[in-house]
Amino acid sequence: MPDESATSPYDALLLLSFGGPEGPDDVIPFLENVTRGRGIPRERLKEVGRHYYLFDGVSPINEQNRVLLAALREDFAGHGVDLPVYWGNRNWAPYLTDTLRQLTADGRRRVAVLATSAYASYSGCRQYRENLADALATLTEEGLTPPKVDKLRHYFNHPGFVRPMADGVVAALADLPEDVRAGAHIAFTTHSIPTAAADTSGPEPAHGDGGAYVAEHLDVARLVAEAVREATGEDHPWELVYQSRSGAPGTPWLEPDICDHLETLHGKGVSAVVMAPIGFVSDHMEVLYDLDTEATAKAAELGLPVRRSPTVGADPRFAAAVRDLVLERAAAERGEPRERCALGTLGPSHDVCPVGCCPARTPRPAAAGADSPYA
Repeated sequence: MPDESATSPYDALLLLSFGGPEGPDDVIPFLENVTRGRGIPRERLKEVGRHYYLFDGVSPINEQNRVLLAALREDFAGHGVDLPVYWGNRNWAPYLTDTLRQLTADGRRRVAVLATSAYASYSGCRQYRENLADALATLTEEGLTPPKVDKLRHYFNHPGFVRPMADGVVAALADLPEDVRAGAHIAFTTHSIPTAAADTSGPEPAHGDGGAYVAEHLDVARLVAEAVREATGEDHPWELVYQSRSGAPGTPWLEPDICDHLETLHGKGVSAVVMAPIGFVSDHMEVLYDLDTEATAKAAELGLPVRRSPTVGADPRFAAAVRDLVLERAAAERGEPRERCALGTLGPSHDVCPVGCCPARTPRPAAAGADSPYA
């Protein structure tokens, strides 16, 4: 029988994601949602949209979230966790505000929120919290009493996130031609962000020199590289590199770019490369285009054998990790002790984002933090 006391005080889980277009007619409206308030010309949006048109205007992220939802529900049901799972997006249907409106109509009063971003940064954490605050404000203005929302902690170093990625790198190495496999390098990739945003990511003590964003990725890269060494008996050199840069050319962003890195490795005579997208939860457009299309084409131009390892997606171990995160946070809210699983040197992240964590350039209300107006 399901044990409701294990998830108390939570009566729902919300999967909060980015969203993506599901057909050619959706692409420009979707990009307008993403860039709203930034004054991006429509012609620039059409240029960016060509990435989506290469795939019939469909981003894979929504379907991947549907698969993850099914995996979460299956895992919860199989382990007696009686918690309904909802889904809302920041930039496309199902929209976050509509989902919170449904949660309210269903009588949900306390909701745990899983964002499909594992690391600390403005765009990967606080912006989701700002979106939650915007949605809650809208419902309040409509005269509704929305539920209290608590964002689950960053899970970049949870075993259920790290171990599937390590296994994926091992499989990608095994798929390389045998004559280049031993000398292969690993390029751990993540989304580039402005250096100013990286430097202020995480709580204030972590600010500077890439902040928590870079530190967390480096910790995961070390964990995966060590697991690969144990599994293969080979010590593959690795580096953290970046992809998917956007924004003004004069603004400093984290480097090196993956394509530049491939050129550098080729120039050094490296035999092959495995691209491991540790910064992403699923194989969405940044992976499908920037790695599988653009970076793979660059490698082919160089004559450099490459493979791309998978993201965690809906791996059962990740679904189990989400269950663990929910039960861990529920126990904390009840004042009960529970082990907080984390690998590496950084330990488990905070439950509640403190004041000054991943600040925005222009301060805005953000829910589910110490500075939340929705206590």
